[in-house]
Amino acid sequence: MTARRSAVASGSRRGVRRGLAAAALVLGGLASAALLRPADPAASAEVAVVDRGTVEDTVTALGKIQPRAYVDVGAQVSGQLTRLHVTVGQKVREGDLLAEIDPALQQAKVEAGRAERARLTALLAEQRARADFAEAQLARQAALRRSGSGRGEAFDQARMEARIAAAQVEATQAQIRQTDSTLQADEAQLGYTRIYAPMSGTLIAVDARQGQTINSAYEAPVLMRIADLSVMTVWTQVSEADVTRLADGMPLYFTTLGHPGRRWTARLHEILPAPPKPPTTGNGGSSASGGGGAANSVVLYTALFEIANDRGELRPDMTAQVFFVAAAAKDAVTVPVAALNPADTAAEWHRVTLIGSGGAIETREVRVGVRDRFKAQILEGLAEGERIVVGWKTDDGRPPKIGFRL
Repeated sequence: MTARRSAVASGSRRGVRRGLAAAALVLGGLASAALLRPADPAASAEVAVVDRGTVEDTVTALGKIQPRAYVDVGAQVSGQLTRLHVTVGQKVREGDLLAEIDPALQQAKVEAGRAERARLTALLAEQRARADFAEAQLARQAALRRSGSGRGEAFDQARMEARIAAAQVEATQAQIRQTDSTLQADEAQLGYTRIYAPMSGTLIAVDARQGQTINSAYEAPVLMRIADLSVMTVWTQVSEADVTRLADGMPLYFTTLGHPGRRWTARLHEILPAPPKPPTTGNGGSSASGGGGAANSVVLYTALFEIANDRGELRPDMTAQVFFVAAAAKDAVTVPVAALNPADTAAEWHRVTLIGSGGAIETREVRVGVRDRFKAQILEGLAEGERIVVGWKTDDGRPPKIGFRL
């Protein structure tokens, strides 16, 4: 009996273990089946909605704002700056007196020149009188010679003195002309001691100080700068990779650091034919960091355009972020650039992945127009409001795998 009971108990335990194993196998199969069931692809997609907006294909560059018209006012004579009549920021009109240099040296030269001219004028009068007397003497000797009562030696003497007197008159007249020229230059130098505004505008810099000694022996020192701030020119540096996309007259806009929320619009006026010359070293060679001489340097071309500045909001040397508009589309059907995949057909055709109304995924070819770094214009193939796939929420960037049942 005891052995029979032991056998029955052992059989019961084996049955329980078989049941547990079977249950575990069933649960594992159910879990595997749940993992391998087809997932909803739309749940793994990053979706964007096709909408409308503006797309611009632009070339971006940096520029410096400078006055269109300006002049550096210098001193043409040496001396002490006795009076300075203007200050920085002051508006002046053409012909206004700006500064005065001590005129004592130039005034003395003018007085000396005038005295020399007076002396020569008096000398000329004396020599003309002598010349008239010599001509009269020559005429008398000529008459005596014709009558046969005069001597030939006396006639020759009179003729020589008449010619000498006439030559002295001509020499003195030449000296007077030379003195007049020197006097004219000295009077001009005297006039340069009073410096007048050569144009109307605003004084944007005054580098001289009253009482300063000015030395113009070697070059004209710059005292101040006058600029017309009503119209500004933006000098824009464009890389050689982008300059071929620019054309005279193309539209553009720019912003400044001081007015980040405002756009100024203009049109490209000119592209200079060559980049700026690189700076040179002391021995006359080109610097390694300048221009287009070095193979590893960036070659920049200068593009110019003008902008009205009636309100004076733009100032010299401001930095401008310039956007040259190569193409633009307004109120266009747009999609993110990340949703586009090149098609095998023409270059303007791309493929996009759509999420249908029932969550089904489909692929469609679309024709793309203007595009920028973020958005692209759709010319054909999509309608506003449709949902497209921008990316997938998987580590490897591919759509999720679809499982199957055993």
